[in-house]
Amino acid sequence: MTKHDHSHHQHEHHACHANGGEAAKDGRYDTVPDGHTGAVYTCPMHPEVRQVTPGSCPLCGMALELESAAHAQNEGPNPELVDFTRRFWFGAVLTIPVLLLAMGPMVGLGWIRDALGEGMAQRAELVLATPVVLWCGWPFLERGWKSFLSWNLNMFSLIGMGVVASWLFSVTAVLAPGIFPSGFRDMHGHVPVYFEAAAVIVVLVLLGQLMELRAREGTGKAIRALLDLAAKTARVIRKDGSEEEIPLDHVQVGDNLRVRPGEKVPVDGEILEGRSSIDESMITGEPVPVEKTAGDAVTGATINGTGSLVIEARRVGADTMLSQIVEMVAKAQRSRAPIQKYADKVAGWFVPAVIGVAVLAFIGWAIWGPAPALSYALIAAVSVLIIACPCALGLATPMSIMTATGRGAQAGVLIKNAEALERFEKIDTLIVDKTGTLTEGKPKLVAVMPEDGFDEDEILRLAATLERGSEHPLAEAIVSGAEGRDIQLGTAKNFEAVTGKGVKGSVDGKSVALGNLRQVEDLGIGVQGLADQANARRDEGETVMFVVVDGAMAGLVSVADPVKETTPAALKALHDLGFRIIMATGDNERTARAVAARLGIDEIRADVLPEDKAKIIHELQQDGRKVAMAGDGVNDAPALAQADVGIAMGTGADVAIESAGITLVKGNLDGIVRARRLAHAAMRNIRQNLFFALVYNALGVPVAAGVLYPLAGILISPMLAALAMSASSISVVTNSLRLRTADI
Repeated sequence: MTKHDHSHHQHEHHACHANGGEAAKDGRYDTVPDGHTGAVYTCPMHPEVRQVTPGSCPLCGMALELESAAHAQNEGPNPELVDFTRRFWFGAVLTIPVLLLAMGPMVGLGWIRDALGEGMAQRAELVLATPVVLWCGWPFLERGWKSFLSWNLNMFSLIGMGVVASWLFSVTAVLAPGIFPSGFRDMHGHVPVYFEAAAVIVVLVLLGQLMELRAREGTGKAIRALLDLAAKTARVIRKDGSEEEIPLDHVQVGDNLRVRPGEKVPVDGEILEGRSSIDESMITGEPVPVEKTAGDAVTGATINGTGSLVIEARRVGADTMLSQIVEMVAKAQRSRAPIQKYADKVAGWFVPAVIGVAVLAFIGWAIWGPAPALSYALIAAVSVLIIACPCALGLATPMSIMTATGRGAQAGVLIKNAEALERFEKIDTLIVDKTGTLTEGKPKLVAVMPEDGFDEDEILRLAATLERGSEHPLAEAIVSGAEGRDIQLGTAKNFEAVTGKGVKGSVDGKSVALGNLRQVEDLGIGVQGLADQANARRDEGETVMFVVVDGAMAGLVSVADPVKETTPAALKALHDLGFRIIMATGDNERTARAVAARLGIDEIRADVLPEDKAKIIHELQQDGRKVAMAGDGVNDAPALAQADVGIAMGTGADVAIESAGITLVKGNLDGIVRARRLAHAAMRNIRQNLFFALVYNALGVPVAAGVLYPLAGILISPMLAALAMSASSISVVTNSLRLRTADI
């Protein structure tokens, strides 16, 4: 993302690279030496063009832009914006007197021209308009010339032809009027000049470019806002206990840093001491602060609440989560949506077709037009060239994609590339994991049901003491449940885990076993009336374990993974957005069915091994479904890659994030709702933009060619054509920027 928004001339690129899209990828255009770590400039239209200095693309003539977001931070103002602003004001000052001379007679100011005399007035126009065309319009003329040399015709080919045609004709008319036949002369025998058209076209195109560059800075605002979130300095605690404020880029992994109340966390790290609540909304889009204590991870650029913390730096510089988010959004903004291919195809045949129409318009007017026929013919041809500029067409897609990815980043939805956004709009089936996606992923103890003659706390004490030796998440739930009730745990001996069944051992001299029905049956103990109670609990989606003490059934312990608070509302929203939701889980079918029924999930796949998920997705795709998969673990990576769109829960593993098209920084289903709304809004926006651009060109070209002249006497002047052309680009940009405030 360049400082000035890295698309800043995608406009021209996308519009207009007519046929240079598939240029050789043989390294001729990549001049960056191996091992180079500084800034690299690239063309968004032709990613194979890479060099270490700024300049223009050898394939389409457009200005190159910075490839990496990190280097963009150090950039000053956009040099092209500065240059074009200077050229625009210089051109505007010289063009106003040219307009007064040329158009004065139409608005009652004819006395100015009469006072100077026709010959003198034309020479004054020549002197004033020439610097506007040759200096102010030089960037366009140069790019147009290059486009003809490389035969990558683009908007500058048309602007260049129109401006040069009207300027050369006018210069010749002033310096050698005698060479023109009568078809070019008016009733007084003068050859009309079109300096005002050439000058005004240049000034209006510059104005259009300026407004676009400024507006497109808006698309980069999301990125710059993210970059600005980072703290500028950090307080490092030295070995001797002294504290010192140092610039952020001097922080190294392993440094101990103090974060005072209200300050930004400087880098990603782990809390060594202190407790506080941290506002993570800039990363997750979630407004509620998160409680953190020693041992918890913190993310750079989040805001510390009222507690003082000491953290150890774990990831610094480009490795921090913020930098990775910025880099990911930067790449997404440069990526191209498949729908762009249509725009490129249209631009490819569009420019030669327009030149053809301009030639036909010239011939038609020369043969059938009123006197001076050749002058009218020239006006019509130049107007066609100018009004047909396909820049709006090229802007249509990249502008929306850039704004949408920036908007997504602010809401905690990271889009990997434009293709993922486009595909996600068409997804009809969503596969979600149960644990950690629908549920908290942290089982909790929900009930202890003792048999007659046993005490609830005693059963829990025995079960928890035994489970202390186990690594299982369910064991952790029982232990923390006991600690939560302030139960003093004893000591366990002869601990033994029986795979797939449970655990056993002795606690304070009593033999204790804890496990599922199979374990109880192995021990030869009848479950009496507890089986029905256990099944009823399972139907609620809980996991039930039987406790056996000294060979007698002592009671049940029930553990459940609570459903996240946000899940029910999110599932309803997802159904409303057209998804069929399938829950894939490793749980047994009974528990899975209970959760699915409670949440209104359409279909379940229970007892699923991680490696089966990719197979399930493949089967659904064979049935013609468009499948998205939400997952977070390393084992989900193959399934995420197999899905049409993979959605990584950002709390998950790096490899999952790598294989996914969309990453949700906070692992909630809400994020999928936001992503879907964003995809709908972006694709709708792109279609509106393409409609604006195409309809506008389709209507503009025949009017400029003079189709309406025989019917209504309407012929557009080249100046109006230039104004209309700029207006179409600006309407596309403004429409795209509406996405910045899209409700997702």
